[in-house]
Amino acid sequence: MCCKTNQKKEETSRVDALPYFNEASFTPKWISPTSKELTSFHRIPDFNLVNQNGETVTQKTFENKIYVADFFFTTCPGICPMMTSNMYKIQEEFKNDNDVLLLSHSVTPEKDSVVKLKEYALEKKIDDKKWHLVTGDRKQIYDLGRQFYFVEENLGEPLGIDDFLHTENFVLIDKNKHIRGIYNGLNRASIAQLIVDIKALKNEK
Repeated sequence: MCCKTNQKKEETSRVDALPYFNEASFTPKWISPTSKELTSFHRIPDFNLVNQNGETVTQKTFENKIYVADFFFTTCPGICPMMTSNMYKIQEEFKNDNDVLLLSHSVTPEKDSVVKLKEYALEKKIDDKKWHLVTGDRKQIYDLGRQFYFVEENLGEPLGIDDFLHTENFVLIDKNKHIRGIYNGLNRASIAQLIVDIKALKNEK
């Protein structure tokens, strides 16, 4: 009984609207969703990758969708299995919701072929209609992660294509390709907050 009460409180104790983010410090920008300022605000750019079914995945795939993005690799022995497990919880939470998708980028695309991603998807019970595991050009994936999703804290050090991208962060993207939140993909409370925030985005006018 106690736990249910706490959960209900968490779900209703939200700000009126989620903030927007446009740089790596993730300083929140409080902007009205109807503001003209958003026309020139940071967005995730278009990309061209391939998913576990060999299908081309672009921003068109996520048109008018809310999505959660992360970066992983199938042979990762460390943080990735927990991240995948937590992303699976989001998949199940929004299983019947066509507005919400998931996007996991391989950071070892030269090893994570379409066949390898498909094997991983089957092993992890990933719903192909809900969750895209993508591979493709390494530079494109690393540029997306560092320059546009801002998933990796580099402590001011410039990082190149040969510097491995490894992060536990999940990033929430709204229907207009704006970043609306960053979450620790290993933390249960953070995942719970992400689920609450997805629901808040769905109600945003």
